[in-house]
Amino acid sequence: MREICRRIKTNMYEMKGSNEGVAAIEVILILVVLIGLVVIFKSQAVSLVTKIWNAITDGAGSITG
Repeated sequence: MREICRRIKTNMYEMKGSNEGVAAIEVILILVVLIGLVVIFKSQAVSLVTKIWNAITDGAGSITG
């Protein structure tokens, strides 16, 4: 029983200093937030891009003559 407790204690100390997986979790959380923002603001983004694209194409006609 003492051996099991000692092994558990040793493993807990080793895991305490380990940062494995933290970077992966950060990347996943950032992606989740970005995807959420895209879903929420999709219509506004499409409208903005359409307006910008129309302004570019209208302006290009005056440049090329």
